[in-house]
Amino acid sequence: MTDPRYTKLAKLLVNYSTALKKGERILLDMIDVPDEFTVELIRAVRAAGATPFVEMRHTRVGREQLLGITEAQAADIRDIEMFRMKKMQAYIAIRGADNMNENSDVPSARVQLYSKVIRPVQDYRVNKTRWCVLRWPTPSMAQAAGMSTEAFENLYFDVCTMDYAKMGRAMAPLEKLMAKTDRVRLVAPGTDLSFSIKGIGAKMCKGDRNIPDGEVFSCPVKTSANGVIQFNTPTLYSGTKFENVRLVLKDGKIVEATANNTKRLNEILDTDAGARYIGEFSLGFNPYILSPMCDILFDEKIAGSLHFTPGQAYEDCGNGNKSAIHWDMVLIQRKEWGGGEVWFDGELIRKDGIFLPKDLKPLNPANLK
Repeated sequence: MTDPRYTKLAKLLVNYSTALKKGERILLDMIDVPDEFTVELIRAVRAAGATPFVEMRHTRVGREQLLGITEAQAADIRDIEMFRMKKMQAYIAIRGADNMNENSDVPSARVQLYSKVIRPVQDYRVNKTRWCVLRWPTPSMAQAAGMSTEAFENLYFDVCTMDYAKMGRAMAPLEKLMAKTDRVRLVAPGTDLSFSIKGIGAKMCKGDRNIPDGEVFSCPVKTSANGVIQFNTPTLYSGTKFENVRLVLKDGKIVEATANNTKRLNEILDTDAGARYIGEFSLGFNPYILSPMCDILFDEKIAGSLHFTPGQAYEDCGNGNKSAIHWDMVLIQRKEWGGGEVWFDGELIRKDGIFLPKDLKPLNPANLK
């Protein structure tokens, strides 16, 4: 018997997140996902009158391919993937992993090579298709979140099938405010960072790009950021877990970067010239996500958090920065995490994770659940 939560999530992804229409084509990119859910997703696509194309991947196989990847092979993969992507109007990627650290022993040079060569496919998908990306709940994810497998699965489906239309209505005033803001200042333990988002714009994320969702993002003017930011959330990138990441910025550039693994951190930030500039600034407020899970699709939406992103900027609300990396790093500002403040043009917008202006209070956790 099919888990009814599978059916509910599949319908949300097809009918709301990607809003599939009759006659459209969609690529379903499934990585370590149970066949039972893939089947439900195919059925939901067909019920919408669209045509599903399915790619099945496995992280252990992907690791082996990366270990021996050459520039010529990566270029062939890029060309094949691009040909297929240009046939699609929509894209859903669901990424599971039995081991979240599967790629931890893949040399940085191999990862960087592949990331650089394959980037045009991702750029096309982001800018030219309707897309949604999410994780699949696995024991590995539950372990990273410090939860039992059953409790984590229950949380996952609560978060992923919440009322995103209601959330969208609540975040509209924040999108409007950020779009007209110039100066931003972030304050927290170890953090005092200022930058401009003037003229960049803002975009709300309400379950139509990521699931789970719950953020409004913008981007610093490329050379405007000055100060220091100390992140209090672990971050997993290229199979390596980083903690206590601290970045010092001068005129928009990361001039100093330290962490528990400073060498590997700087190797990633030296991928290309754009990796040391910032490609995104965002405020997160999903009421169901309160603690880090070492999974960025969840952690970047933690209630009372913000993320600041070295690397590639989006075309929407971007500053033109180009890079093979896009690394969301998360700072939680709720009181139990040390607190903090977000200031827009001299006005205190959020303190200790709670929005203060009247029109933003619907985004506070008690009002979103």
